[in-house]
Parts: sequence; structure tokens; C-alpha cells
Amino acid sequence: MTDRSEPGDPGPRPSTARGVALVGVVFVATLVLLFGLLSFAGRAPVGGGSAGSAASPTAGATMPSKGPSAEVGSASPSGGVPTESAVPTESAAPSSGDDPVLVGAGDIADCEGTADEATAVLVDGIPGTVFTAGDNAYQSGSAADFRDCYGPTWGRFMDRTRPAPGNHDHNTKELAGYLGYFGVAAAPSGMSWYSYDLGRWHVVVLDSSCGEVGGCGRDSAQGKWLGADLAASKATCTLAIWHHPRFSSGEHGNDVEVAPFWQALYAAGADVVINGHDHDYERFAPQDPGGHADAARGIREFVVGTGGADLRGFFLTARNSELRASVTHGVLRLVLHPASLEWTFIPTTGGFSDSGSGDCH
Repeated sequence: MTDRSEPGDPGPRPSTARGVALVGVVFVATLVLLFGLLSFAGRAPVGGGSAGSAASPTAGATMPSKGPSAEVGSASPSGGVPTESAVPTESAAPSSGDDPVLVGAGDIADCEGTADEATAVLVDGIPGTVFTAGDNAYQSGSAADFRDCYGPTWGRFMDRTRPAPGNHDHNTKELAGYLGYFGVAAAPSGMSWYSYDLGRWHVVVLDSSCGEVGGCGRDSAQGKWLGADLAASKATCTLAIWHHPRFSSGEHGNDVEVAPFWQALYAAGADVVINGHDHDYERFAPQDPGGHADAARGIREFVVGTGGADLRGFFLTARNSELRASVTHGVLRLVLHPASLEWTFIPTTGGFSDSGSGDCH
């Protein structure tokens, strides 16, 4: 340590006791001040935040992930790969072998990979109706893509599949490959949107490639059909499936073009939305059309772009996101009880899963 004397100063002289005492006091005071500052610096928190505090969606945003990742909660990556959500689930519903099962994923078959074969093996062991959430056959949804890529894997569930189209399927003009492969199951009324009942549930399948189908707004052909379909339904619970997610923490993020879908479904008291497009798994808390948490009337959204296409990381943390993972491919299994549901994300590899339950409105 150094005192406050100028360079070259020979220091205190022994001529007077008072001078020596004064220098001693200065020396001790300087030591106390220096060690006090060092101690304070050692205790100061980094970043100024407190553990467990909530962060806004933008404040918690991170750089794009360079590889697969899993996150539990609403803000930051976990220290390891989670096995279940840290967010409490809603009231449990009893399992029943008599209640219908819906199982599937989006972003599925690619001849350049083998993950679609692994997810197909999972579906092999799960009885029930199979859904797809778009981008069924890469890269262009052509007849050859469906024949050579989708057919050998998920094609074996053809007799129990209710598909939805995605933007890659629309890469072939007028959905010719998709409609030619699935036939009437994909367009029972001649359009690429339709609905059906499964137990006490009403399931709506929509086409979110809005620019290819004349729009997704309330006054579009699809929007008018959706409003009439929901008004006519007498089902206790409602679930909708389409490709582009309204809310997402993934590469593509939120899609405002499909906001009219969410508004119509919310007004009708719908319960669940399933999407693909972002190649990851994400679960949201129930939300209103503006993306605000709404436990009473909100719609719960699942992004399940894990059917076989290459996985991608997360670019941010969207508001109300409860769980995010891009560490494994897999399928979402839903048990549709008369007034509630149970969900389970089933992975192709170990280390991550998700399950929970919720009541219908």
C-alpha cells in the first residue's frame, strides 16, 4: 500500500512527536478505508437482480441458441435437462381407457434424416387419432416427397390420420401433393380446413398459410367458415390445430396473421391450440388474444414442431411461456376426457418429458 506523500518525499521526520503521530493516524485511516472498499466490492451483487424475480419478455431475451436446449419456467435456461415442468399443473383428471386419444406432431418427414422414423415408432405404440400440425413432407410437399419420405414412416397411420397443411406443403401449387396423398381426409368439404368431433371434443383444423388461401381474417372464406363452425358446435371442449403459431419463443416467433383464428376461438370458449412451424416443443399458459395470461378463459397453446425435421433453438422467451425444449424429437399425446384433458410429450430419446392436465372452460 502507499501513503499520500509525493514521489521522492523522504517520509516523516523524527524531529517532532506530533508529526509522527499525525502520519500514523493518516496511515491507519487509509488502511481502514481501503479494506472497507474492498469488502464492499466483494459483496456487491452482479447484474443488480434478485434470484427468482420475473423478467419482461424482452429483458430476458438471449442470443439465438446454437444448438438444442431445454428451459423450464419463464426466463432462463435450467442447469440441466428437465424431466418435467417446474410450473404446477392444473387440476388432475382421472385417466380412462374409454376416452379418445389424439397423438401427433408437426414438421415431420424429411428424406435427409431419420428422426421421422423414430417418432413413427412412438406413434406405433399409441392407439388413437393421429394429428399432423403441418409441413408433413419436406422439402416441397410434392407427390414424390409424400411417397418417398412421409409414406414409409407416418404413412402407415393413414387410416387414422387427420392432417393439417403447412407452408412446405404449399410449396407444391394448390397443395397438390398434400391433397393428392391424404385425399378426402385432408379436405372433406373440398377446402383445406375442416372440423370433426372426437368424444366430447370438437377439433378444428385450419390452414394458416394465409396468403395461399385467400386470407385468415374474419371476412375471409376460411374466417367465415370458422365462425359458423364454432357457432354450430355443441361440444363441451374445443381444440384447434394449424401450422403457424400465434405465440412462440422459437426462430419464427409470434405470427400476427393468425390472430383472427385466436380471436374467434377465444370468443367461442375454445380450450387448446396445437401448432408446429418452429422446430421445438413449447407449452404456454392459457392466454387471451392479446397474449395476456387468462386462467379463467384463456387458450393453452402447444408448439410441437418435433415430428422429424431438424431441431432449432430459441431466440427469446415469449410472454406466458411455461416450458421450452429443443433437445429431442417426440410426439404430443392428449387424452380427451369429457370435460378435461391430460397431455404428455413423449420423446424419442431420454432426458426430457412433459405432462399435465387441465379443465375445459
